[in-house]
Amino acid sequence: MAVDTTEKPSVQGDARVGYEFSLLYRLRMMISAFWHSPVRFRLISLVVSLFAIILVTAYVQVLLNEWNAPFYDSLARRDIDEFVKQLGVFGMIAGSLLVLNVIQAWLNQMAALYMREGLARDLVDQWLKGKRALRLASSGLIGVNPDQRLHEDARNLAESTTGLAIGLVQSTILLISFIGVLWELSSGFIFHFRGTSFSIPGYMVWAAIIYAASASFLSQFVGGKLVRLNADRYSKEAELRFALMHANEYMPSITIAGGQENERRRINGDISSVLGVIRKLAMANTNLTWVSASYGWMVLVIPILVAAPAYFSGGLSIGQLMMVVGAFNQVNTALRWYVANFGPIAEWRATLMRVTDFREAVVEMDVEEQLPNMIEVARAAPDMLVLKDLEVSTKTADDVIENGFRIREGTVTITAGEHIMINGDHGVNRKLLFQALAGEWHCGKGEIDLPPMEDMLFMPHSAYVPSGTLREAMTFPQEHQAYPDADLMMAIEKAGLGRLKGKLDTQARWDRVLDSDEQKAVGFAHALLAKPRWLILDETLEGLEPDLQKRLVAVLSELKETTMIYIGRSEAYLEAMSPRVLHLQALVPPDPTAPPQKPGAAGVRRPSATRRVPLRKEPAPPV
Repeated sequence: MAVDTTEKPSVQGDARVGYEFSLLYRLRMMISAFWHSPVRFRLISLVVSLFAIILVTAYVQVLLNEWNAPFYDSLARRDIDEFVKQLGVFGMIAGSLLVLNVIQAWLNQMAALYMREGLARDLVDQWLKGKRALRLASSGLIGVNPDQRLHEDARNLAESTTGLAIGLVQSTILLISFIGVLWELSSGFIFHFRGTSFSIPGYMVWAAIIYAASASFLSQFVGGKLVRLNADRYSKEAELRFALMHANEYMPSITIAGGQENERRRINGDISSVLGVIRKLAMANTNLTWVSASYGWMVLVIPILVAAPAYFSGGLSIGQLMMVVGAFNQVNTALRWYVANFGPIAEWRATLMRVTDFREAVVEMDVEEQLPNMIEVARAAPDMLVLKDLEVSTKTADDVIENGFRIREGTVTITAGEHIMINGDHGVNRKLLFQALAGEWHCGKGEIDLPPMEDMLFMPHSAYVPSGTLREAMTFPQEHQAYPDADLMMAIEKAGLGRLKGKLDTQARWDRVLDSDEQKAVGFAHALLAKPRWLILDETLEGLEPDLQKRLVAVLSELKETTMIYIGRSEAYLEAMSPRVLHLQALVPPDPTAPPQKPGAAGVRRPSATRRVPLRKEPAPPV
């Protein structure tokens, strides 16, 4: 999709919120997204069908307007036979319109359905492509509450776009259909003033245009703030929903810490922010109602007042007058579509802004930020990983490099089958090395030569266990049918999850059912199933009970052909795997006031004689 660079400013960090894109650029972005979506042909067929139905409906409405003349003339003549005949004609016209309206309503719903499907799937696909979601989460306010953009904003945009687009097309067709009728009816208007007779070509058409234009101008003037206010409302609503979800997710911790009052104040603050925006919206909509309601009521008499001179001069019959009034109302309704829909248009533009800003920010996650110092990543042989004079640094908000560390051994080559342990000085953020190996941290110097990523399995310190069946949780991120049941049961047993036997197809929130130790055990069970050629672990054994550490290290011992790199200080891993030890050395000298370290073998801290014992450990809830 071609992009006009004059419409697309460069943005960084929190400035990603509120791109100053033009409306045309935003529409091009969404049209391009739909054009490449799998629902393209279904949506096109629905649009074509809708257009045909709207054309037929407009034609029947013209027939209905023409029916006004003979019907009201029969009333004026008190002609009962013609009156009954015209009632039969009305029945046929009204029946046809009823069928057309029902068909159009169904097509409207289907168009909204497929538009939402295309939009939602496109946003989710773009968000979860590569490593965009992770980068977006740390890129500022635009990465906050993506669920709101993916769910509510996508739904609102799909439904409002369908409704407004169909209304615009319908109004345009009605305008084209009736403006000719109204112009022709106006041709017979003769005005008499002080003995002079004259006519104004298209008199009723110009009256309708002036009436609708004045309403549009006043609506724009009065309701101009609605777009910004609606955007603020959606943002505040998302923050409130996230606060409620976050509090519910961590309610046990909040309650134990006695933080309910703090959470209550914070959530009430978010509620106040939402209500404040809604109050402003209420006032803006109230002011807009003065315009829309007044023009809506005046339209009952305006066409009669405008046509009254021609009627009272004898140039129009009562039937012709009703035809003029009907045609005027249709033209005015079509011209006033913008006025009647100013509020919904403002909401639509606000939603479009949020969705397109989010999509653009997601796509831009593929653009690597240029830092003063960046780690180079290259491809190594399948059986080799090389760290060449690696320095990993912390980047501050001002792109200043500080508090980094390097590998004391200099250039390190790790070959297939080795067991490696990497620990470091006090205060060194070893997690950054794990992120650098995973391709998620680039700040520093030197080079990392990695084997093929498909041969590598990364196991972070905090385990992720998805909802669904236990089978899906154990095989994640692979397909649930990747391994036979016998292998899954064997992995469950070896990982110390015996209580879960027979529950492979049980649906549950496993992050709630399992405690944190068991969630880590699920990750080790997956490693036992996947048998990766390279396994990178980030302090995965730290904080576990000694018995569980030994059991999980035994699981690692089963992986005879796997090269392991353990980043951390686990003595169980050190004693069982006999790894080669590498050391991370701080580039900035450590704080002299920090307590001295007592390194064990190869700098690994030995556990103290006393163990931390929890006051009470709740049993895991039953599956």
